[in-house]
Amino acid sequence: MKHYHAIICVMLGAFAFSAVAEDPLPKTLMTQRGKLLVSEEFGKPIEPVKHPGFASGYSGWRFNVSTKGGQWDVVNGTLKGVEIAESNHPATACYGMVFKDVVIQCELRLHNVPLDGRKNRYMQIRATNVKDYVATTVIDERGLRAQADDDNPATGRTKPVPFGSVALPVQLGEWQTVLVEIKGNEMVSTLGGKSVVGTHPRVGNEKHCIMFVAGVEGSVRHFRVWEALPNADWPKNKAGISGGK
Repeated sequence: MKHYHAIICVMLGAFAFSAVAEDPLPKTLMTQRGKLLVSEEFGKPIEPVKHPGFASGYSGWRFNVSTKGGQWDVVNGTLKGVEIAESNHPATACYGMVFKDVVIQCELRLHNVPLDGRKNRYMQIRATNVKDYVATTVIDERGLRAQADDDNPATGRTKPVPFGSVALPVQLGEWQTVLVEIKGNEMVSTLGGKSVVGTHPRVGNEKHCIMFVAGVEGSVRHFRVWEALPNADWPKNKAGISGGK
């Protein structure tokens, strides 16, 4: 009888482990996941490319090119970025790939470290074209916001075109699953079951890298990218997003 109970306990434990290991992916709203394009678990050191241009012209990871981009290291299955305060610039790491319609998913964590003169802690996921930013998703301690990054003829630099924001407390030191869907001119960013949607012609451009930005200090893990396929439920789902009609 004891042997029988032991077998049952082992089977239940295996079932519980399997259930945890096979947790469903966060639900997409605008798209459906197609072919898996990128899967990065940061299980081993990365040798980044040393390409001079930050926005395009390379494949794979680019970081630690200069102190302006902070210091990035693979640490225990994560990519950790630390801003160098005297550079007055957030830490940036890029994954070079040419794409248009994709689903980006990862977990981000804001580290509970001193601000050291900086205004706030944040993490960003940015898409770039051949020379500059296209669209940005931001999480900070207040929640989520998203924007297109349009050209500003007056300055020659990009300017934010806000898509909206959602208030959602983000605890320092805790992992947050972030989902970014891009299809055509639309982008949907989701955190904790709350989403922001926006439309801008720039979003539909060919894109050349996915950039992670760490303000002060933060990490990314479980980074994956799929091709984005149409979702027949998008009109209904969009109507359910505040400001999404």
